[in-house]
Amino acid sequence: MKFLDEAKVYIRSGDGGAGAVSFRREKFIEFGGPDGGDGGRGGDVWVEAVNGLNTLIDFRYQQHFKAKTGTHGMGRNRTGANGEGVTLKVPVGTQIFEEDNETLIIDLTKEGQRFRLAKGGNGGFGNAHFKTSTNQAPNWANPGLEGEEKTIWLRLKLIADAGLVGLPNAGKSTFLATVTRARPKIANYPFTTLHPNLGVATIDAREFVLADIPGLIEGAHEGVGIGDRFLGHVERTRVLLHLVSAVEEDAGKAYTTVKHELEAYGGGLDDKPEIVALSQIDVLNDEDIKEKADALEAASGQRPFLISAATGKGMTEVLRALRDVIVEAGGDETALPDRSSRYSPDGDELEEDAE
Repeated sequence: MKFLDEAKVYIRSGDGGAGAVSFRREKFIEFGGPDGGDGGRGGDVWVEAVNGLNTLIDFRYQQHFKAKTGTHGMGRNRTGANGEGVTLKVPVGTQIFEEDNETLIIDLTKEGQRFRLAKGGNGGFGNAHFKTSTNQAPNWANPGLEGEEKTIWLRLKLIADAGLVGLPNAGKSTFLATVTRARPKIANYPFTTLHPNLGVATIDAREFVLADIPGLIEGAHEGVGIGDRFLGHVERTRVLLHLVSAVEEDAGKAYTTVKHELEAYGGGLDDKPEIVALSQIDVLNDEDIKEKADALEAASGQRPFLISAATGKGMTEVLRALRDVIVEAGGDETALPDRSSRYSPDGDELEEDAE
């Protein structure tokens, strides 16, 4: 399945049905009078956040959504049926914007949350509605009101508890694959990860969701490399895990490069709680590890965790540190959300293919 986190969609609600002009004519019934029924309402256009989705790929193949027109009124005071509405089903975490892609309409952060994007037109009155004591036989009716139409933008921001950031080849995908059942693409070249990946980590019988995004390089906020377009997927996280590879020549500079890009992006990322870890320490000796850790501490202002996904060293400690920050931010350990329905029945995450 491809990953798509932004889509442009045209929507139109249904027109209201027209009222009917009709007069009752039955044998042996005198002065039948008007009996034209009202038209039905046009269908609405709704958006709903549902589980089981973590991409907007469906909206690449269908960009137009139109609700049905209300049925016209009929004689014998028969009201037309209401038009059938349409519902756009989107992943939890989807934001809806106006056509300018800046004005926020609704932010769908909870499963089952619904919002009406376009209201259907009201049905027109039939001529029976206009009968008065002085006008016993009106011969006109109202047409139905037109529905609303607009172009909107859908923008997905994945909902996760912790986000992984760092330079390309910092070991983020390896970390995710080690502590969760996610299987992101892993290779020894930059930008192996092209799309965000999600996984559920478990530590001390507690679960939390990790988001891995493509690596950042200097100038990412100006579009260099893959750019910073995927940083929106860690905006909602409660804590960031900043990984710096031990193979970096200057660990301090590697940290400040990514930190600068987070600050340039904004969105509150530079103010989020951050845990720093020196990854891939299995490739260095103790003396080199201490030197890199000291340089990273000087740049970040905190003693980094020393971890190796290959050997498992330090992994438990950093997961516990992440959990503690998440629990503290949530206010109560028991308040961690149950995300089991976002994964397949056999326990595997619904993950995206990285190509």
